[in-house]
Amino acid sequence: MSAAARLLGIRQPTISAHIAGLEKRFGVELFVRRGRGVELTNFGTALHEVSNRIYRAEQQAALLLMSARSQYEGHLKVSAVGPYNVLPMVKRFRALFPKIRLAVSVGDSRQILERILDQRDDVGVLLHAVHDERVHCIPYRRQALVVFASLAHSLAKRTNMKMCDLEGYEFVMREQGSQTRSVFESGLAASGVRVRSSLEMGSREAVREAVAQGLGLGVVAQTAFVADSRLVVLPIRDMALSTHVHVICLAERRSAPLISNFLAVVKERKLVRTSR
Repeated sequence: MSAAARLLGIRQPTISAHIAGLEKRFGVELFVRRGRGVELTNFGTALHEVSNRIYRAEQQAALLLMSARSQYEGHLKVSAVGPYNVLPMVKRFRALFPKIRLAVSVGDSRQILERILDQRDDVGVLLHAVHDERVHCIPYRRQALVVFASLAHSLAKRTNMKMCDLEGYEFVMREQGSQTRSVFESGLAASGVRVRSSLEMGSREAVREAVAQGLGLGVVAQTAFVADSRLVVLPIRDMALSTHVHVICLAERRSAPLISNFLAVVKERKLVRTSR
């Protein structure tokens, strides 16, 4: 009670009287008194959840009003699995809203979802759909996976391959949590193909360099494959694996001005790609 009084800038007895008035008016018990402290009852906990939603709505309303007054000045935090999908979105967004500061961080899909749920980031770009009522999820595009090798690899000059031809070969993999790795391993299992993997790397750039150094084969989304004179994509005709890029935010924050404007850019770019 004393802490609440200090936060609101009023006297502690005023807080106590207000709580007592609520309990008397509605015939409920919000707190259980234990010695010199208090604890929320089950009813008090339920009311706290409702009041929190009201408080967040008030914050969103204030943000909307401030954004209108400042012509959308602010700071938007975006996390993504890599630069290839998110940077075209960022480029278009900056062209429309040059006063907004953006911070882009990179992680795997699992880390990005955690950052969105914890409200450490505003928008996330990851490689799978999120089925969680707390999250608003927009499909963006599907991207095929490709296997690549160094020019010195024994498979580099093959012109007609199948998934079964990968049997027993060494792969350089991303760390656990990578959606690309998860999709590829599921595809291998479905095809009854076993490969070896004794080296994990923390980024696709590191995987690419390890493959170029002859440490194994690699797998990456076709859109993220960077041409390199040391590398070649293997022509595996029966490999039909892909990841699906999605953009997410907290469902309760989807209408916040900065976030809704970014989502509008995502939808616009999706329509442009579809028309092409």
